[in-house]
Amino acid sequence: MEQKKLDRINELAKKAKEAELTAEEKAEQKILREEYIRDFRASLRGILDNSVIRRPDGTEEKVANRNKKPH
Repeated sequence: MEQKKLDRINELAKKAKEAELTAEEKAEQKILREEYIRDFRASLRGILDNSVIRRPDGTEEKVANRNKKPH
């Protein structure tokens, strides 16, 4: 997410603590938060997809494969 958008999220959050946001500002805040969460989840998924669990016996298991059910 662009720094400009992150700054706007923080600006709206600060303003919400000080005073009531307008309907337009609330809508903008909601959209920006949803985008932030979507980007955060995608980033976390990328990290987990490239992570490996190394067991004491030396075997390795990709984290991405842990939630897949065998057929």
